[in-house]
Amino acid sequence: MGRRLLIGLTMICVSAALSGHAQPQAEVGVRGSVSKGAPTAAELGWHLSVQAWSFRKYTFFESVDRVAALGLHTIEMFPGQVVSAARPEVKTDQQMSSEAMAEIKQKLSEADVRVANFGVTGIPGDEAGARKLFEWVKEMGIETICSEPKPEDVPEIDAYCREYGINLALHNHPAPSKYWNPETVLNISKDLSKHVGACADTGHWMRSGINPVEGLRLLEGRIVTFHFKDLNTHGRKDAHDVPWGTGVGDVRAMLAEIHRQGFKGVFSIEYEHNWDKSLPDMGACVDYFESLAVELKRNGTLSLAPTGPATPAPSPGDGSIDLLSGMDLSVAWQNPRGKKPGKGWTLEGGELVLRGKAGYVWTRERFANFVLELEFNTKGNSGVFFRTDNPRSCVQTGIEMQVNKPTTSGKHGVGAIYDCLAPSKDVAKDGWNSVVLTANDSRIAVVLNGEQIIDMDLERWDTPNTNPDGSKNKFRRALRDFKRDGHIGLQDHGAEVRYRNMRIKRLDTTE
Repeated sequence: MGRRLLIGLTMICVSAALSGHAQPQAEVGVRGSVSKGAPTAAELGWHLSVQAWSFRKYTFFESVDRVAALGLHTIEMFPGQVVSAARPEVKTDQQMSSEAMAEIKQKLSEADVRVANFGVTGIPGDEAGARKLFEWVKEMGIETICSEPKPEDVPEIDAYCREYGINLALHNHPAPSKYWNPETVLNISKDLSKHVGACADTGHWMRSGINPVEGLRLLEGRIVTFHFKDLNTHGRKDAHDVPWGTGVGDVRAMLAEIHRQGFKGVFSIEYEHNWDKSLPDMGACVDYFESLAVELKRNGTLSLAPTGPATPAPSPGDGSIDLLSGMDLSVAWQNPRGKKPGKGWTLEGGELVLRGKAGYVWTRERFANFVLELEFNTKGNSGVFFRTDNPRSCVQTGIEMQVNKPTTSGKHGVGAIYDCLAPSKDVAKDGWNSVVLTANDSRIAVVLNGEQIIDMDLERWDTPNTNPDGSKNKFRRALRDFKRDGHIGLQDHGAEVRYRNMRIKRLDTTE
């Protein structure tokens, strides 16, 4: 652990002892979950910050300590937070004294943290009140005020912005708030100075049913700053924050779009979940953000193909099982009732061929964590089921990787996790296609013809009949609650299909 990180954690503990604030036990000493910051992102002009509202149960000084422990150098102040335990009467706003401002500046200097943004705050309608706010913001070195003023007041506020060199970022809460729709922000700001634009709250966009990538595209050139978030679900006001990259927001795609636009500025983590023990989750956000910045610096772009772990395919001699060995198919395979496979399934020169109607065929053994390699050839429709608990009710107790003709796409396309997740790209071809399917606890990966097209975490499928993007599926039970072991099955969908080179290797849960 770096010295600065250790100091940051020590400061948290000392601050707790002095203030009398009850500190969450999960945060004290959780050093491995606290990040070392985002230095590569800063090289790209992306300055990762924390909206102090994430630490609303603590003082501003305690919030600064937590930002430092995350390895970050920027904080967004919100109005009304107690500054310190020693000065409980002083709040973070323009009413504070010069003495209080000096104490805050000293604290920030000691922690190597700066205040970049202030909000979400109201802006007084009278000139004296507005100037007092802008003068205080200027004195504190703050760059941006995040606010939701009346639309008709924005041109007048823009005049103050130009005079003081301060930005106004119009913040969006969920619908039906004033600025929930990015089109509203664009229409208000398009004829004003570049000081006026959006504080793009990606989480509230998702709660309002807006695809955040589309919101970003619409506001190109008018984004001032971010309240950056990833959520557990889409289109619901009760959706909550999750570590970046684990939710439905597609953080990778958002950052790819932001990079395309050439944005440079502040991204504030605003984490409004797990309030008493959020620091490890926020550390995970920092780490993910930095990892994508490293990828951007190395490659100049972010690949939108999944990048999850794809385990190498099994090969003879590595402990794998050849599922098509021998002359008697019934040694390894059965029908849904545990009897011999239907007569339409035959082994021909190392290929398993289906002709006519023969029903599904299932492995006699169950498999939990595994790597399955196979090749298929069809002009029709089939599928590979896995972890199927009950072959007689396979649709509701198993997961299907779609086998189909190469002209299909989407959640029913070749390599899709049927009805749940479409492949990231269409790489199927006429004739033989090769597949490597990996199932390891909650993670599912599919490599088709040498390219990874599926990177799936079952934990995200936490609602019956609903995918993380809000679309519907046919599963009456949430996919994350399915058993994580079961039979491998091959679907009879009325079309001729051929399988060959089918091997499976069991994985330890640690692999």
